[in-house]
Amino acid sequence: MTPKSLFLALACALLFSCNKQTGTGLKAVASDAQNPASSYTVSTFAGSGIAGFADGTGTAASFNHPMGLAIDSSGNLYVADVQNLRIRKITPNGVVTTFAGNGQRGSANGVDTVAEFYDPVRLAIDATGNVYVTDAKYNNMIRKITPAGVVTTFAGGGAGTVNGTGTAAKFDDPLGITVNVNGNIYVSDAIYPEIRQLTPQAVVTTFAGSGATGSADGTGAAASFFAPDGMCRDGYGNIYLADANNQKIRKITPAAVVTTIAGTGALGSSDGPGAAASFDGPWDVAIDGLGYLYVCDAINNTIRRISPSDTVATIAGIAGEQGSANGPGSVATFSRPAGVVVDRSGNIYVSDAYNNVIRKLTPNN
Repeated sequence: MTPKSLFLALACALLFSCNKQTGTGLKAVASDAQNPASSYTVSTFAGSGIAGFADGTGTAASFNHPMGLAIDSSGNLYVADVQNLRIRKITPNGVVTTFAGNGQRGSANGVDTVAEFYDPVRLAIDATGNVYVTDAKYNNMIRKITPAGVVTTFAGGGAGTVNGTGTAAKFDDPLGITVNVNGNIYVSDAIYPEIRQLTPQAVVTTFAGSGATGSADGTGAAASFFAPDGMCRDGYGNIYLADANNQKIRKITPAAVVTTIAGTGALGSSDGPGAAASFDGPWDVAIDGLGYLYVCDAINNTIRRISPSDTVATIAGIAGEQGSANGPGSVATFSRPAGVVVDRSGNIYVSDAYNNVIRKLTPNN
């Protein structure tokens, strides 16, 4: 590769970023004409596989229904350990500790294990290392955790769809969350399906969606969703959304223009061009440094990849088969993969919710 072409490759890779990944992703990606499921090896990164609560290293640790994932600039993973009511932290070496939460249901703020959560579902990290948590059912809050572990309520309090500032705003089952380079936070509100925007000052407005269930593309309130879940963003500020009950992956531009990039809307597991592909329970999505999207297709128990040209391929898991087998992507099995992130090297981490483990997909090239 010439110096000029290397520079161009680096520049293009750096255009893409997401609070759920921090990578330039310069590793080659197998073309969709090849067998993409042979391009990854699946292993268990952390968790014993038995529901429980224990800190420790690798499989000595335990989780109880892990879902949302986020990754910081140092490669540390953060896990929304839903049934344990805690946020866990995993170092690149697989050391698991408890970052916040005491295991009691509630809404108390405070430092580290003084704080309480009711339904911590998904996570995002901003440029300064603050972790944001969608504390979904009953609390209907967005919680903020500083790098020092101080938990506060950033926005929300009580079920509803009210815009406003901080705790004057209301959400109804907030699920997905992502943060852009300006510190604006975007939240998918599932019950009255909308995408809400929160400024760094916690001013909450409606960014896209009518509040009525549907699948319409369009701008702002002209668009509609059905139980929108996990989100990520690229370096251009576009948001990618797992529109779970519509069985689609949606794209939302900074101008709030909503389009469908993959999924027919019918249940299925078909790969191929986005408009012909099908999903069954797309719950979360992440993006790598080359613009490839990764989807937790939860009910299918597979990990899907969407190329920049919107071609869908299955890279790990066997559609319709539950299990915990490691190995090549084509033989590995999952049980409700629920959260996904990508690191700088192109490694993919998946929260395997029913198996109570964090899995790692390592590129074979």
